[in-house]
Amino acid sequence: MKNDIAIRARGLGKRYRRGQRNKSNSFREVLVDGAKSLFGPGATPSAPGSSPDFWALRNATFDIARGENVGIIGLNGAGKSTLLKILSRITTPTEGTGRVEGRLGALLEVGTGFHQELTGRENVFLYGSILGMQREEIARKFDAIVDFSEISDFIDTPVKRYSSGMYVRLAFSVAAHLDPDILLLDEVLAVGDFTFQRKCIDFAHDLERKGATILFVSHNMFSIKSMCQRVIYLKRGEIVFDGPTDEGLKLYETDCRLAVAPWFHPEPDMPVVDITDIELFGEDGERKQMFNFGERMTIRVRYDAKDPITDPDVRIGINRSDEVHCSTFSSVADGIGLSLLSGPGEIELTTPPIKLVSDLYTLTISVREKKYGRMVVARLGETFHVRHPVFASNAFGVFNEPAEWNSLALLQTNSRDDIQLSIAKKQPA
Repeated sequence: MKNDIAIRARGLGKRYRRGQRNKSNSFREVLVDGAKSLFGPGATPSAPGSSPDFWALRNATFDIARGENVGIIGLNGAGKSTLLKILSRITTPTEGTGRVEGRLGALLEVGTGFHQELTGRENVFLYGSILGMQREEIARKFDAIVDFSEISDFIDTPVKRYSSGMYVRLAFSVAAHLDPDILLLDEVLAVGDFTFQRKCIDFAHDLERKGATILFVSHNMFSIKSMCQRVIYLKRGEIVFDGPTDEGLKLYETDCRLAVAPWFHPEPDMPVVDITDIELFGEDGERKQMFNFGERMTIRVRYDAKDPITDPDVRIGINRSDEVHCSTFSSVADGIGLSLLSGPGEIELTTPPIKLVSDLYTLTISVREKKYGRMVVARLGETFHVRHPVFASNAFGVFNEPAEWNSLALLQTNSRDDIQLSIAKKQPA
């Protein structure tokens, strides 16, 4: 009888040494090591008192059945990409075993396997061959690959002129048309537009119906919820939850509160500023996370500026569940004129009436120094829902405001020269 387990991991772990490169695990790393050896030793001493070893992944044990769509979630540095690299044999584990049964397709980095000087057409054949497809198979599927990628007008253009979105469209299309038994995806939809993301999600569901197994790493919880019935939640390299998607996402959202924003990369010499708390209040002054369309929201942020920030720009952003950025409030743009942030303090913002469509949203809090200067802190804030009986889907966009409407009807009588004009006018309330 055919084995029903597509992926089996037992005690998988990957250890790295801080400031040093481990034993090379791929051809790319061999080249990098060789290049670095020309300029002297590549090792960097560890900081005093710090452990030289760092476990990116530890004791990962799970089974994934054939036909499952499983999301791998976690904050930055949790070990998600390391896990997929081990399963796809890009890197070897330090400990434990991982077994994959079936034809494997992996798309772990945008443009991996593409040659910059070759055209899209040539790279389809190159990348397809790297994934294990025969040239005849690629030729047979070529038109379908290009149609799915929606870049047929640029297929004979060198890929060095492609945008990141064009890269991911073509790379995803090639990997998907491998007809894999197992498909590993790592943040590849992050640079695609919403329409293409939906197309990829639908395609993944088609693969699932054909019995394919999909592992999907993403920070986009909308995509995870749309694609996966199960999630594996990694925290500091270890699995802390493995189960139903909704339950796992609730744990993730709780842990994301006040976490460093994934797009923020602090610099070593940055002043020390921390966001210590955030609270949301309705118009009645009560704490809440469910707001009605048209209601005003009060956002209270507590901070601790251990290093003074002069002329700060405090920004509070709103992102929809599919990571569409909806709006940002800026203290500088609004003319608040804060002169200094120093020590512990509190800032309160009351929004205008919320006209966002019904959905789940996440706040982000950031601070820039010297008005529009360097960003010194960025945190994920609270999540909140907006409720409305009609404006409840992406069909209404991001927000809705009533408009002024004019309806013009020409009423023609028996005489061609006798035309009456009927005007119906509706102004916003």
